[in-house]
Amino acid sequence: MRRRRIDIKRLAISVSLFILMIVIASLTIGRDIYESGEKSLYSFAIVNFFGYLFFFLLMPMELAFIFYLRAGYDPVLLNLVAVATAMASQSIDYLIGYFFSKGIIDRLIGRRRYEKAEAEIRKYGNWMLLLSNILPLSSPVVSLAAGMLKYRIKDAFFYSLTGMLVRYLLLTLIFHG
Repeated sequence: MRRRRIDIKRLAISVSLFILMIVIASLTIGRDIYESGEKSLYSFAIVNFFGYLFFFLLMPMELAFIFYLRAGYDPVLLNLVAVATAMASQSIDYLIGYFFSKGIIDRLIGRRRYEKAEAEIRKYGNWMLLLSNILPLSSPVVSLAAGMLKYRIKDAFFYSLTGMLVRYLLLTLIFHG
């Protein structure tokens, strides 16, 4: 089996172009929603879904939620849309990490380091999943990492969902009215 060499220059150009696409998408979609009169639950669902994918939008979804909440949408319906779209995106993040990580982990960090990191995630993983979804941290990245480490799917979804519910309920209680 022949080992492939990674062309660093080509990888750097690809990553730079990808980041540029993310920034352009974030600036245009976010600006359109915040500046235009277009404030439908459908537009919120799209923005929230793509905002929770680990690689797509660079805008805090909490601000979008508060923006729509203050626009007068039903808080219960807005919470349902927010949690459902966020969990759908985080499920995709988890699955990407789960299915596309084995070769990457072995090449980048080695099996021994992976097993040590996995033990730490198993020790603090539930708290990390819960807190990353309650606090405005990068919960999509934590979901991706949980998938990469083959974290139990039931635990990952339960603690992510619990944290997400707490996050949006707190935002509703603080900013509704």
